Amino acid sequence: MARAAGTKRKTASESALGPLLRQWRERRRMSQLTLAVEAEVSSRHLSFIETGRAKPSREMVLLLARVLEVPPRGRNELLLAAGYAPVYLERGLASPEMSQVRRALDFMLRQQEPFPALVVDGHWNVLMSNEGMQRVMALFLDPAQATTLGPANAMRLFYHPLGVRPYIVNWEATAAALIQWLHRDLLRGDPEIGRLLDELLSYPDVPHHWRKLDLDASTAPFLAVELARGDIHLKFFSTLTSLGVPYDITLHELRVEAFFPADEGSEALMRRLAREAGASASRA
Repeated sequence: MARAAGTKRKTASESALGPLLRQWRERRRMSQLTLAVEAEVSSRHLSFIETGRAKPSREMVLLLARVLEVPPRGRNELLLAAGYAPVYLERGLASPEMSQVRRALDFMLRQQEPFPALVVDGHWNVLMSNEGMQRVMALFLDPAQATTLGPANAMRLFYHPLGVRPYIVNWEATAAALIQWLHRDLLRGDPEIGRLLDELLSYPDVPHHWRKLDLDASTAPFLAVELARGDIHLKFFSTLTSLGVPYDITLHELRVEAFFPADEGSEALMRRLAREAGASASRA
């Protein structure tokens, strides 16, 4: 009986790997033959892996994942589906092991002052922000409204009608670029990104053609955004920086977004707001 149960578990593991591997191959628009050639394995063996007739070694799973350019989170999922332990760590940014990372990120955010900067995870959740970002948000976002949006998410703050969207002068141009970034993030196969994308696309006045990945859309690593409310007018361009640490999922997915003033008026306003905040803190 124990032997039969063991066989059943093995078959379940193999059948879990096959469809997942096939999904990644189709997502990368690769045929079985192309993947087999690039991985230097027989197409017959690859076919057996996808149909569950062969159990690949741990090294084979990692080889196929590398050829398919599967990100660390997805590689862990493939290993687990094949019955192996994951090799990529995932530790919360608040964990003691990440103290030096937090210190480095905090230094980067402070160096950006008095201009805005924030740290987001792979799902665009805001993990850290500097005082410059907090000052900008205070100009355009009512704290009571912000609480209705749930946990801070950079995409949601940008797209939601109760977020900063009403004050973004060039909303359609910048939002179109951001939605394409999300479409590309979805290629990682992360269901949470899929849920976030569906939510954003369900908001009012979102063009229907944004629902599809546009391979011709610009992938420039910077974005122009213009904000206006009453007499306040700010122009920024932002850059995204990733840490690119391959053996830790958290670090691999972290991104630092820094906003730079796009004109002298915006620079002067941000410096003035910082001086005023410093003077208020001194009086307190």
